[in-house]
Amino acid sequence: MAQIFMLPVIVIISFLFGSVAGFIMHRSDFCLAGMFRDLFLFRSVAMLRVLMLLIVASMVLIELARLAGLVQLPFPLFGPPSLINPVGGTLFGVGMVLAGGCVVGTLYKMGAGSLPSLLAFVGLLAGSALYAEFHPWWAQLSRATRLSSQVTLPQMLGISPTLPVSVTVVVAAFFLRRWFRSGQMSQPAFAEGYLQPWKAALGLAVLGLGSILLVGMPFGITTAYAKMGGFLESLLFPRHVAELTYLAAKPLQFTHPLLGFSLQGGPGPRLDGIAVVQFPVIFGILLGAAFSAVRLGEWRLYAKVPLRQCLWALFGGILMGLAARMAPACNVWHLMGGAPILAGQSLLFIAGLFPGAWIGSRILVRYVV
Repeated sequence: MAQIFMLPVIVIISFLFGSVAGFIMHRSDFCLAGMFRDLFLFRSVAMLRVLMLLIVASMVLIELARLAGLVQLPFPLFGPPSLINPVGGTLFGVGMVLAGGCVVGTLYKMGAGSLPSLLAFVGLLAGSALYAEFHPWWAQLSRATRLSSQVTLPQMLGISPTLPVSVTVVVAAFFLRRWFRSGQMSQPAFAEGYLQPWKAALGLAVLGLGSILLVGMPFGITTAYAKMGGFLESLLFPRHVAELTYLAAKPLQFTHPLLGFSLQGGPGPRLDGIAVVQFPVIFGILLGAAFSAVRLGEWRLYAKVPLRQCLWALFGGILMGLAARMAPACNVWHLMGGAPILAGQSLLFIAGLFPGAWIGSRILVRYVV
């Protein structure tokens, strides 16, 4: 009975968290793709400073929760690091720049009426479904290039997470204090209702901790994209989809350490624990961003977009969908969930994002803009 009662509660909590995140991201134009893109297009690090604040704030909150016995590390679905992680990060970096947003940026911009973001979303579903075709080979490559049997850097070093977290926070606090005092953490605000990105970063860090405490894992949505892509493919090729080993897997086998409920699931086109957690977040981000846009009188369908830009957005979405499965997982999962706990997968993924964003920026300038 407790299990049956908890499932709708998780749906409601995930939806509320997604709605608030979508609202915050729209009000602050909190685009993770833009943070990396601006570094190479405009030589601007302003939003990367905000990203540092998000990661460090998440790191502090998660470590305090761990010390209080409220969370157990590592989180579900994180695995040992492998040389495929930066490859996935690089492809993801290219895709998010071409798509004009990452997996979450695509959602909140689509919620505000962006046609290119809608096409990027379609590409995400297609790329996620395409990955299932070569998953066995890629999974074998992942195992062959595994760098450690441990998941996080503190586990690899055999030390408490408190030490590396403390060192990281002290160093980051030194720079953040300087940037705040010099006004470099604030952006010029001309639009009504604009939320400063640094405030959005702190709000998202709190939401991320809430997801970890109440749902049991960080924000993540790309496995749900694989579910949707697999479902659409099953309408046309049901026998083929049934034979794909990736869609049959159930990597999520999780019991909440505090609340005791269990979640099982995977990327296959079925209702399971992944669907319960991730689908409400997706719908919440869409509706939260749409609500913000309507409240500001800004919602409109941005359909008058050059065909070239639309096609590249679609292609960028396909790359992101593929890369999110190859990495595995997306930038939100790694930046808000993995980097704060110093997960090896996430650190390698982030290292791959930088060359990927550079390549994507070169393509954007030469062929799209």
